[in-house]
Amino acid sequence: MKADVKKNLIDEKRNWHSIEIEEVINLTDSNSMEGLSENEVNERLQTFGKNLLPEKRKKSEIIKFLKHFNDILIYILFVAAIVTFFVKGPLDAIIILIVAVVNASIGYFQENKAEKALENIKKMLSLKAQVIRGGKRMEIDASDLTVGDIVFISPGDKIPADLRLFKADNLRVEESALTGESVPTEKKVNALPENTELGDRINMAFSGTTVSAGTGTGIVIATGANTELGKINQMMSNVEELTTPLLKQTAKFGKMISFVIVGGAALIYLFGYFFRNYETYELLLSVIGLAIAAIPEGLPAILAIILSIGVQNMAKRNSIVRTLPSVETLGSVSVICSDKTGTLTKNEMTVKTLETRNGEYFVTGTGYAPEGDIYTNYDNADCRNETTVRESCPKVDFAQEPVLNELIKAFNICNEASLIQDEDGFWQINGDPTEGSLVTLFHKATINHAPMNRISTIPFDSEYKYMATLVEKDDHNVIYIKGAPDKLMEMSEFEETEKGQEPFLKEHWERQISAIATRGQRTIGAAYKVVDKSVTTIDHSDIHDGIVFLGLAGIIDPPREEVIEAIQKCKEAGITVKMITGDHVDTARTIAKELGIGDGSKGLQGKDLEKMSDEEMQKAVMEYDVFARTSPEHKLRLVKALQANGIICAMTGDGVNDAPALKKADIGIAMGIKGTEVTKEAAEIVLADDNFSTIVAAVEEGRRVYDNLKKTILFILPTNGAEAFLIIAAILFGTIMPLTPVQILWVNLVTSVTISLALAFERLEPGTMKRPPRSPKTPLLSGYFIWRIIFMSVLIGGWTLWINIGLEQTFTEMGMSLAEKKALIETITLQTIVMAQMFHLFNSRSIRGNAFKENWFSNKAVWIVCALLFVLQGSITYLPFMNEAFGTTPLPLYYWQYPFMLGVAVFFIVEIEKAIFRKIDKAKGRMVGL
Repeated sequence: MKADVKKNLIDEKRNWHSIEIEEVINLTDSNSMEGLSENEVNERLQTFGKNLLPEKRKKSEIIKFLKHFNDILIYILFVAAIVTFFVKGPLDAIIILIVAVVNASIGYFQENKAEKALENIKKMLSLKAQVIRGGKRMEIDASDLTVGDIVFISPGDKIPADLRLFKADNLRVEESALTGESVPTEKKVNALPENTELGDRINMAFSGTTVSAGTGTGIVIATGANTELGKINQMMSNVEELTTPLLKQTAKFGKMISFVIVGGAALIYLFGYFFRNYETYELLLSVIGLAIAAIPEGLPAILAIILSIGVQNMAKRNSIVRTLPSVETLGSVSVICSDKTGTLTKNEMTVKTLETRNGEYFVTGTGYAPEGDIYTNYDNADCRNETTVRESCPKVDFAQEPVLNELIKAFNICNEASLIQDEDGFWQINGDPTEGSLVTLFHKATINHAPMNRISTIPFDSEYKYMATLVEKDDHNVIYIKGAPDKLMEMSEFEETEKGQEPFLKEHWERQISAIATRGQRTIGAAYKVVDKSVTTIDHSDIHDGIVFLGLAGIIDPPREEVIEAIQKCKEAGITVKMITGDHVDTARTIAKELGIGDGSKGLQGKDLEKMSDEEMQKAVMEYDVFARTSPEHKLRLVKALQANGIICAMTGDGVNDAPALKKADIGIAMGIKGTEVTKEAAEIVLADDNFSTIVAAVEEGRRVYDNLKKTILFILPTNGAEAFLIIAAILFGTIMPLTPVQILWVNLVTSVTISLALAFERLEPGTMKRPPRSPKTPLLSGYFIWRIIFMSVLIGGWTLWINIGLEQTFTEMGMSLAEKKALIETITLQTIVMAQMFHLFNSRSIRGNAFKENWFSNKAVWIVCALLFVLQGSITYLPFMNEAFGTTPLPLYYWQYPFMLGVAVFFIVEIEKAIFRKIDKAKGRMVGL
């Protein structure tokens, strides 16, 4: 391969669309008739590699498991285990390590269960390609394509590489997955200006897109990672993955509490060493116990379980979550950036307006399903509304509307698409989406559906902008013509009216086209020409004179019916929805207004965004809600601009062009049915039903999960606080240590992994979807939370300490040995803390709400864990092998009064405290509930 040719081929910045095809062939050293030789192909494949996208490197299962130990609190637990091993022996150290492994295992298995095995981006590439090599046409694996290959494409083919087209016969390519354009792009071969945007490069065919009609031939100018699809893949790999708000908060909380634990343990050790008569061995174990007591080691496990339960609940509501923390992040989202085509809209072109010289008509129904009616529009807004049209306007009587009848028949006969119903009852089209919408229109109309005899056809040609079909009639033949309105208006001499043919009034039709365009609808026209019975074939020379214009159809990719309500719910929840699409700005604004996004008048285009600095982009993204003609880079910049404003944002989409922005966003949401594999791989959440309204359900679940996480934290931390309070008090006052390190671990695990698990099943609090999203700066522990944790720690710990002091005196008077006293006090202390927390569970079901107003039996898990708790606490108290392992002793029935008395007292005291704060909230005008 020549050095200058190699330089041309590796020039990634070359604008191939702006170069004449002869120069393209010259630069690639190829031949449009002969293609490349086998030697040249082999040399280029060695130089540039196969036509494959780089595979994503997967983490090993060991690394995925070990990452669950990457927590500063777990590190402290490991240090405690090591010290315990040398001071007391292996048994206690092993128990501590088992706790850490159990926690990590729970997180690992829950995350694996939540992640779905999605295939890589390789699925976007076609398996085979038709090429010419050495003058011979052949089929090869698409992975063997190289730059300079001559490729033939036909209807249904997936484009195997980026091609510069030099032949296009009625070629139309479906590019919505790459550009966001909802209508197949008509392809031409002429060179274009250098600054032509990606979606307007009509002389190019891009890897991963699909041929919907016609045939073409092109020369490969980019393969694998160098294609537009490959660049998007590279953008995805370069995008820095964000940490979710919950992970940020828990990481910050972990560092804070670790500092407090280590610092506090050191101070207490020094105090006990210098001011109390403790042996070094005993004091060291006590300080280790203090560290273990203060560490909420069960918190990571319970967080994983709660998030996993959220994942399962969301799966039932058609949201497939690929990473656990994504569940919670949804609850804090304040902006959802959504692609239009296929996400907010059905991606099924639909005729909504019909126009003849007799008037305008409104068509109900959306999508390809032939369900709907046609109504006369009296230039009334109610006659263009799916809801009000039935009451406001009459249904068309086709017996009285011959022109409309003829218009619909013309659209159907001059058409190559077909309508089919699949096994699941869904309606689909074979062929061009626009033509498919006209076939659906024909089946909606109550007219004669008998097939006409087609004699000859002129296929649609982008140069002529029309398609024509010759149809046989009784005493004459008719040429029906369908195409671009501007082209048909140039050709028409007459227009069909209820009175017959009249001179064509171009100004009238231009006004009607403008009126339809303001609704965001594309227009297509139909006309006819009567010819002699002897005419059996037609060509373009027959389509010149005697043309009679029939009318127009306004076509749109309609919004999903359920999305309007979903967007309204988003507004009520304080969430802004922004449309970011590759479609035209007029269409985008119209759809946005219909959906309730923006005001229907303000919108920015990609070319406007190109000129903006990052600072200007940050202002624009807050002011505008509609962004049209955007490229993947624009979408990525818009997401970054939102994040620069401190906003937690989600990005939804189904096309390849959405993937980088999905990955960069705090939450990427992909469509499961129509979404590309690239998009699913980039997303954290996949919607199984492609329904935007499912996002609202997911946000609800996200908020419920976060509220339950907060309730869980508020429930768990007082256990750690009470234990730490007891140990600190014991060292300060020189009394018997109330709990050993392994007993502390038991209490922590029982309260966090059993009792608190019930809170994961709490239902959504009333008013949750009426409050604004929480700020990402909101701390995990608010002022009230800190107060409640301290209050509960002192209440439980102080009361338990008072009981212990009294019992120690009583046991001494009874003549018990130190070992007997110690075992009995430790067992009572263990039961007292656990039982107090069991009663506190009922307080924690609502952070500020009245427990007596709660439906006590709405959460069955509460009663199940309480029953399980009695079994566990009975086991550790009365089973000999557990007495041996944990240093407990069987407890006489008399001593159970202390745990239950404290539990009941805790419940009523906390309810009084909550009632006081509810009154304070009401006085300050704050929302009462959580």
